[in-house]
Amino acid sequence: MKKKWQKKLEKIIKDDKRILTDSADLLSYGFDGSFGQYKPERVVQPVNREEVAAVMKLANKYSIPVYPRGQATCLSGGPLPVKGGIVLDTCHMTGQLSIDSENLTAVVSPGILTSKIKEAAEEKGFFYPPDPSSAHVSTIGGNVAENSGGPRGLKYGVTGNYVLGLEVVTPEGEIIYTGGQTIKNVTGYNLTQLLVGSEGTLGVITEITLRLVPKPKKRVSILSVFDDLVDSGRAISGVLSAGIMPSAMEIIDKHCINAVENYKPAGYPTDAAAIILIELDGHPKAIEEESVQVTDICKELGARTVQSAVDEEDQKSLWEARKLVSPAIAKIKPTKISEDATVPRSKIPEMFERLNKIREKYNIELVVFGHAGDGNLHPNILTDKRDTEEMKCVELAVSEIFEAAIDLGGTLSGEHGIGTMKTPFMEKELGSAGLEMMKRVKESWDPNNIMNPGKIFPEKGQTKLVLTE
Repeated sequence: MKKKWQKKLEKIIKDDKRILTDSADLLSYGFDGSFGQYKPERVVQPVNREEVAAVMKLANKYSIPVYPRGQATCLSGGPLPVKGGIVLDTCHMTGQLSIDSENLTAVVSPGILTSKIKEAAEEKGFFYPPDPSSAHVSTIGGNVAENSGGPRGLKYGVTGNYVLGLEVVTPEGEIIYTGGQTIKNVTGYNLTQLLVGSEGTLGVITEITLRLVPKPKKRVSILSVFDDLVDSGRAISGVLSAGIMPSAMEIIDKHCINAVENYKPAGYPTDAAAIILIELDGHPKAIEEESVQVTDICKELGARTVQSAVDEEDQKSLWEARKLVSPAIAKIKPTKISEDATVPRSKIPEMFERLNKIREKYNIELVVFGHAGDGNLHPNILTDKRDTEEMKCVELAVSEIFEAAIDLGGTLSGEHGIGTMKTPFMEKELGSAGLEMMKRVKESWDPNNIMNPGKIFPEKGQTKLVLTE
């Protein structure tokens, strides 16, 4: 028997194909790229802000939880419907993608794929820098909600650095506008940046205004091979200390190198301790000089070999191999747990040492790659969630990874967000007073706690990570 709110929902979304009720459909919306399987009561696919506003007013009136969701590439449990209710699938909101060449801005709907924005900008001679690895499948709405990063975060920053304005539906169903088309805007509180990275806990994003930049005239990629992990860490600091700012600087450990070579051979040396992949972009003459400097620095600091790629196809080949790391390591065991503990750059070698100790202590498959230039590492644990004994060790290992990052002056998340996965560790990083201030913001925006409940903040009595049901 339908509940009263479910009957009223059908009057708002008159196309019954955009309200999903079948058990199989509901279950398919109950997971993302992390852990957990939940079942919402309804999945709603709005196509415009008016439908979103009407759904939110109904949900607020009846205290129904609402979970905004894009393509669910999230690795932290961000869109999981942990308390039932409504999953709000924004992927059908794709009506707007316009490039303003005079103001170097783009106005986009939340369901637009990130890669499509990049392509549209480049057709006009511009550049949209944020490049999460899932850009070809993730939506811009999800990127904004999670403040997604990527390899180019070192030079260009993350998604939030390019969000100028938002159209948002509040938990009470009001449509508000924050920021705008201008680069400078200091009118009152910066609600735009408050909403960026809020993981759907404060409102539903229905339109985004993005900043674009001129497209770099030239790119060069440099692959440096190291026999010692500490030397690779010194090389990272050496390049940056020389006043060179690469657009990307990636590190891949020996375990990932071997996984890639077993998955789809890319020519990586399987006996190397680590590989650093560096991208430089900018004016051709500057790039020419910087390429020589980077090569010299890497060699001076222990690189076995340094290989440059100027040709577009050669560069594409190098970076495609980097992008193979995640699917390659997923072949090692059935379950892949991907984290994004971030530490100060100077602490990267020490973090690697801590990770090695964790690997040995728990006898687990732990591999590491990531955005070395900004300290955003991706420790991945390969396991089998059906093995309950091993999963207990994995839970302890993940907890120690988070603790190590915080101990070294780092943070729980550089780009994946908190979601459900990292809530038990929030107080350790923020302190009780800091966490309380965040809770006050949440309560003022969403007094009925209907916006993506169960995320960011630990549930009462939750003190440790739980990956097993």
